[in-house]
Amino acid sequence: MLGRIINNIKGDKYVWYIVTALSAISLLLVYSSTRSLAYKNMHGNTEYYLLRHGFMLAVGLFITYVVHQIDHRYFSRIAQMMLILSVPLLLYTKFFGVRINDASRWIRIPVVGLTFQSSDFAKLALIMYTSRMLSKKQGVIKDIKEVTIHIMAPILLICGLIMFDNFSSAGILFATCIVVLFIGRVSTKFILAIMGSGLVMVSLIIAFSWFFIKDHGRADVWLGRVTSWQNPDINSDDFYQQKQAYIAIAKGGLFRLAPGKSTQCNFLPDAFSDFIYATLIEEYGLLGGAFVLFLYLFFMWRLIVLVKNSPRAFGALMAVGLGTSMVLQAVIHMGVNVHLLPNTGITLPLISWGGTSIWFNAFAIGIILSVSRSVEERIVTSKSTTKKDKLKVVEEIHG
Repeated sequence: MLGRIINNIKGDKYVWYIVTALSAISLLLVYSSTRSLAYKNMHGNTEYYLLRHGFMLAVGLFITYVVHQIDHRYFSRIAQMMLILSVPLLLYTKFFGVRINDASRWIRIPVVGLTFQSSDFAKLALIMYTSRMLSKKQGVIKDIKEVTIHIMAPILLICGLIMFDNFSSAGILFATCIVVLFIGRVSTKFILAIMGSGLVMVSLIIAFSWFFIKDHGRADVWLGRVTSWQNPDINSDDFYQQKQAYIAIAKGGLFRLAPGKSTQCNFLPDAFSDFIYATLIEEYGLLGGAFVLFLYLFFMWRLIVLVKNSPRAFGALMAVGLGTSMVLQAVIHMGVNVHLLPNTGITLPLISWGGTSIWFNAFAIGIILSVSRSVEERIVTSKSTTKKDKLKVVEEIHG
């Protein structure tokens, strides 16, 4: 059974290696950063969170395996339905979702009790839909009406709905869409127009939050994070999390091999999620952190190779969009952990502790591998056809 599954694994083998490596690193870091929490909350069962996280990763790998067996062209058919469904989901989350840290980002699934971020679903839907529209509208891609109705409006709508409670995720999704538009050969003036419209939308949402929502809504949080980043006060409560991250990074030094020996995770809030990269550096040093950064950049390189070899615009655009979103999120997470960027509250894809977010990432990687599988099959078929043609020519010559 296992051998049969392994034989059916297709797609870019390097992407499989990267996903496996990041999953293994994730298990090590989540275990070391949740031991104290598990001991306190689970009556001494320090393996509780490790086992739960391992289960989520295992299911995620299974999702990747199943999805990568599906023809990626199928996702073009459901992209529009997913986008339409995203709007009521985001609205429901805004008004009736589960609130954590003054933000309403989660929907609780009845009976099973699991929660998921509707923004994760909307991200998949928008990237798939934008890729579909760009592949279908290449003939009228210079028509401002077509671009506005079928591309600009959905991007601004989805990103705007996400932004009310999740500015960083909305920004990452918007930037990803701009990358997809650029690769999809949309005119530079249209891209600039979309970016300008995005800035206007951000200004309006911030103004609305500041003047019409109680306690300024999330705008107050955004301003506080930027202020704390620009003018850090080491004794301020707002700077406490970053201060603990500094200490963790300093303990790691240039090189360290101390798996499971993190102590700063006992003081660093969200050491297993928003600040897991600081935990990584504490246990494996800056070289360990550089290695993980290399894995994400190598993943991006494999996406570029895939785009170059893909004969179909939809598959190439969808793969690069989904991959760029994960890599961009990873780079921003690392930038926050080392204080190059303001705190955003985003996790490190495939490494941070997570629930259904792991499954959404696994689904996205499955789609990328599905596109890669189709490219590989095309190359094999092309080589086989060429070989047959050569043999036919030889037979005719020696007829």
